[in-house]
This record gives sequence, C-alpha cells and structure tokens, in this order.
Amino acid sequence: MRYIKTFNENINRSEIDSICEKYNITNYTINDDGSIDVNGDVNLKRNNLRELPLKFRKVTGNFYCNDNQLTNLKDSPQHVGGDFFCSNNKLISLDGVPQSIGGYFSCSYNQLISLEGAPKSIGGYFSCSGNNLTSLEGAPKRVSGLFLCYSNDLKNIDYLPKYYKELDISNNPISKIIKLFTTSNENGRISNREDKDLIMDFIDAEIIQQDKLLVNRLVEFLDDIGKPKSREELIELLKNNYTIR
Repeated sequence: MRYIKTFNENINRSEIDSICEKYNITNYTINDDGSIDVNGDVNLKRNNLRELPLKFRKVTGNFYCNDNQLTNLKDSPQHVGGDFFCSNNKLISLDGVPQSIGGYFSCSYNQLISLEGAPKSIGGYFSCSGNNLTSLEGAPKRVSGLFLCYSNDLKNIDYLPKYYKELDISNNPISKIIKLFTTSNENGRISNREDKDLIMDFIDAEIIQQDKLLVNRLVEFLDDIGKPKSREELIELLKNNYTIR
C-alpha cells in the first residue's frame, strides 16, 4: 500500500527538488516542515559550502559534508544510519550534530575548542583530531572503535570515554605523561587492557587539575606501578606545558 504524505503547500517543493538534483540526492521524502528524509547517502563534500543547502531530518546511509567552509552544522540530520563526516571545515561548535550515528564520526581539522554537542551514540570510530581542544568534556562515554584525538592542546583527559577499542592521544601536552606508563602498538595507539586500566587509574588519582600538575602525586603514581621517575626528571620534562605544584 502506498503511503501518501500530507504536504504543506507553503513549502517550495520545486526548489527542494532542484537542490536535491544539484547534489545528486535521490530517494528522498519532503516533510511538512520542509526538511527531507533520505533513504541512502548524502555527499556534499568539496562544494565550498558555507551552510548546508537543505534541512535534513533523517539519513539512512552516510552523510558527508567534509572539506567545505562550514562554520556551523545547522540543519544537519537528527539521525544518520552510517557515517557522519564534517571534518576540514571552519566549525567552532558541534551544535546541530546528530546525536545518533550508526557508523564513524569525524569532526577533525576544524577550530573546535569543545566537544559539547558531540553525538552520544556512535557505532564506529570517533575522531576529533587537529582541533584546538583543551578538554574532552562532551565526548561520548562509549566509542565502539578508535578514539582519535591527536594534535590538540589537551593537558588532561578527565572526560575520556569509559570504553574504546584504541586510543591515539599523541601530539598533546598530556601525551608526554601518558607515555611514561603506557606502550603503543605498531600504529602508535594504545590498545591493550592493562594500559587502558592504568589510564583510568591515572585519571582517578587527580594528578592534573586543570593545567596544574601535582608532581608529588605523579611520582607516587609511577612508583606504585613500578615505573619510577624522580621529581626533578618530571619537572624538567613537563615544565613547559604545566604549572608545577
């Protein structure tokens, strides 16, 4: 039985159809509010877009709006069944990002200073690398795949997801400390259970408070796990990135 959707005549359907044709968006339904549901993929990447050309509600496949000039994600779909890539734009906020993403999520190489508004449910990896993040606050609690946050300005990892498959936190101030007690796999990522547990113990010890390093606590922590460093060594290693207490 065919379902006939009631349509608001004030919405310019022909204009929406024209935009969909321009960006090769097919198999879509126009909703009463002028948004569209797409059964399949939406590929808007590399179009020099400053804003999304349509209001999306649901996309069953992948949604790519990476490699544009976007400064916000207004009119992004509320749900994406596949991947959502908004990397290589000029985003300063994740407001508007879908809260449920079935596949991978990447907001890498933008101008983000916060992960507030990030999706809560992700089926694949999460990448926020190459931004200006000083905190992971707003990150999802669980990431089924990789958690990539290299090349930021992170001095603590207090809001690290409780579960992730592999972690890449390289090229951050905090990585100098994490390297003192963890080992990386062949890809330079932290993946073994022992190291993940040590990272959680490190967070729980409250060794870093904002940008302040409680060096005596760090010395005690490293002694306890059998990887000692002297107070003087640690100060010399970390003095350029932290206020030492």
